[in-house]
This record gives sequence, structure tokens and C-alpha cells, in this order.
Amino acid sequence: MQFNVKEIFTAFMVLFAVIDIIGNIPIIIDLRKKMGHIQSGKASIIAGVILITFLFLGKSILNLVGIDVNSFAVAGSFILFFIALEMILGITLYKQDDHEMMSATVFPLAFPLIAGPGSLTTLLSLRAEFSTENIIVAVLLNVIIIFIVLKTSKKIERLIGQNGINIIRKVFGVILLAIAVKLFAHNIKALFILN
Repeated sequence: MQFNVKEIFTAFMVLFAVIDIIGNIPIIIDLRKKMGHIQSGKASIIAGVILITFLFLGKSILNLVGIDVNSFAVAGSFILFFIALEMILGITLYKQDDHEMMSATVFPLAFPLIAGPGSLTTLLSLRAEFSTENIIVAVLLNVIIIFIVLKTSKKIERLIGQNGINIIRKVFGVILLAIAVKLFAHNIKALFILN
């Protein structure tokens, strides 16, 4: 076991930026209004389990179904693109049936919002650079922050108000759109080089 503070900090910051839980506050508040209640602890734990499982099995799972990391990232970029459009234009592309309401904690919150294609792809990239135990610590630190943000989202909403949320939502929508385009461009290029 070789714990390295610099590696942990770098991996933590990269994951924190990709998961973007602060930028997701408007979506979390939106989900709370639609679904009534979100289990913060359960959502955080499920997201953490998905991330850590994917860290160990991700590449094998993708190889098993004949998908390479670049194709996975391109698919992920489309999901991010549509979430960004929802945020910027104030439209709803993903509609949930009444009988699905209770599952908001798992889907779409824990997956794909927190443990989404962006963060899962990032984990595969980090694994090539850093030791696994440092990445696990970085994931766990992110899970703690996710839990705190989910727990206090109502207080954050009261603090910044509806206009503040709308502004944050649109700003982060544009940022998310840029991340989606970058993820798409980088990986589509890699796909063409590989083929």
C-alpha cells in the first residue's frame, strides 16, 4: 500500500471537476421537487460503489462486450450533451413515469448524474497514471462531499434563491456542453486513429 498525498489530491480534484456536484445542485433541487424525497446517503453510497467497481472491472466489462474506452467516452459525451441542453434551454428531455418516481435516488441521481460516463471514463484514465489505493481514497473523499451537498441542497437553494439557481444552471450547462464537445472531439479523433 503506497499512499501518496499528491496523487490523492490530483485524482480528487480531477474527479471533483468531472462529477461537478456543485454544478449539479440545480438538477438535484429539480429532482427533489419532482420526486419529493431523495435519500442522500443511499445515492452517495450507490455512486461510490459504482465508481469503485468500475475502477476494477471497467476495462474488462467494456472488453467483454467489445467496446473500447474511446467508444464509451463518445457515448458518454452524447449523454452530457443532452443534459447540458436541458440546463441551458430549460427543457425536459428525460421524462419519468409515476411508477418510477421512487427510483430517482438511484436513477438518474446516483447513475448517470454522479457516477456517469464522464466520471467512469476519467477513472479508467486515472488508473493508467496513479496507484489504485490513491484513486479509491479520492473517490471516497468525493463521495463524502457528494453526501454533504445532497444533504444541504435545500439550504443552498434558500441561500442563492431561484434566480441564482437559474443563472448557475445555465452557466454550468454551457460548461457541461463544452466538456461534452471536448470529450467527443478527443475520443472521436482517437477512434479514427485506431481504425
